[in-house]
Amino acid sequence: MAGLLEHSGYDEERLKRAAEQLPCREVQAGMLLSLMGEPHQYCYPSIFIYGHRASGKSHVINVLMKELELPHATLSCVECVSVALLFEQVLRSFFGCDVASLLPRSPSLTDFVRIYRQQSPARQTRYIVMEKAELLRDADANLLPALLRLQELVEDNVTVILLSEIVWDTFRPNTGCFEPLLLHFPDYSKVELQQILSQDRHPSYSAELYSFYVSILLGVFYSVCRDLRELRHLAALNFSKFCEPLAEGKVKETDTHKLWKNIEPHLKKAMQTVYLREVSSLQWEQMQQMEEETGALKGLSAHTHVELPFYSKFLLIAAYLASYNPARTDKRFFLKHHGKIKKTNFLKKNEKTTNHLLGPKPFPLDRLLAIFYSVVDGRVAPTASIFSQISSLVTLQLLAQVSHDDQLDSPKYKCAVSLEFICNISRTVNFDIMKYLYDFL
Repeated sequence: MAGLLEHSGYDEERLKRAAEQLPCREVQAGMLLSLMGEPHQYCYPSIFIYGHRASGKSHVINVLMKELELPHATLSCVECVSVALLFEQVLRSFFGCDVASLLPRSPSLTDFVRIYRQQSPARQTRYIVMEKAELLRDADANLLPALLRLQELVEDNVTVILLSEIVWDTFRPNTGCFEPLLLHFPDYSKVELQQILSQDRHPSYSAELYSFYVSILLGVFYSVCRDLRELRHLAALNFSKFCEPLAEGKVKETDTHKLWKNIEPHLKKAMQTVYLREVSSLQWEQMQQMEEETGALKGLSAHTHVELPFYSKFLLIAAYLASYNPARTDKRFFLKHHGKIKKTNFLKKNEKTTNHLLGPKPFPLDRLLAIFYSVVDGRVAPTASIFSQISSLVTLQLLAQVSHDDQLDSPKYKCAVSLEFICNISRTVNFDIMKYLYDFL
């Protein structure tokens, strides 16, 4: 497929090596080379590349820059928490540490442009590659417009390449700016994923066997996950289980039906924790051995530990308390100076069973937040981050939204985790949830 990367300005051998490392992305790489032009010619000032996660954006750029030996500076907007770090990394990549040290302690855009223009002009196009470019929207208002026309400001042959997962329309400032060239990277199709994943075959087994294993994997996971990185992780995680009958000599590589029957239940249970990454491959294998010894097969959903952000843990704790405590007991648990109230004062004649036997009850959002602010350590402002974490808990199926989507003013939720699960979560934040559960007073 090297013919798709033909370009008069670059060596054919280098283009061939680059094409070999870009399976199913030769078309996008060829379009990018056309936009970049020949090395000694002025390139377009800015290029905006967008596409979903794991669609090959960074990989294509890095391969082309490395194989064609183009002068470039690759920056991550996640790591560059200030403009000072961004300017310093660009100057260090192009001109060395001595030039980067000329920046003042709190450099402005003018300082960066002044120091850059003092250096020798580029003999060929210099490229500034910025990953996670969507974070630039939260930076200074003049930073993004300046980067888009940096070639004009520094009067040099330099091109800024922005990589993002979102479209350009969300970047465009209200005051207007220089419009970059747009290049879209579409998601990999199922056939393309099959071709890419099949290249990671195990050396101990034939290519046909691994290709069959990949087709089984995609048949199970493709409907819920099309992320190449996650699929690679799942392929490496479950391949040893797929090969167990072969290692034990029970079947041959040609017995595809038996291999499929052996791995299918295992893969369907693993679907419950796609993206969560609760355990590593080694831990997964060790747990499978323990489960086989006890004669019980448990899926990943049986594990009671999931890595969550700090405030998400307290939100889940508050949701559990709201689901299993009657609303009238909130004053007793979360209000200071409530006085001495005995549990018998709360009991009704018809309360003959505990709330844990009846199951979780729905609760409104305002009650969840009221309990959350009562149990969390320190003062927490009601920011958009807190509300986005509630949505994430719903996405992870740890909370269930029981109200209609059109009820924006008063959504209702239910907690969907077990007592053992919430106790383990509580221990990670040193919170004794048993003291706040009405059933265990």
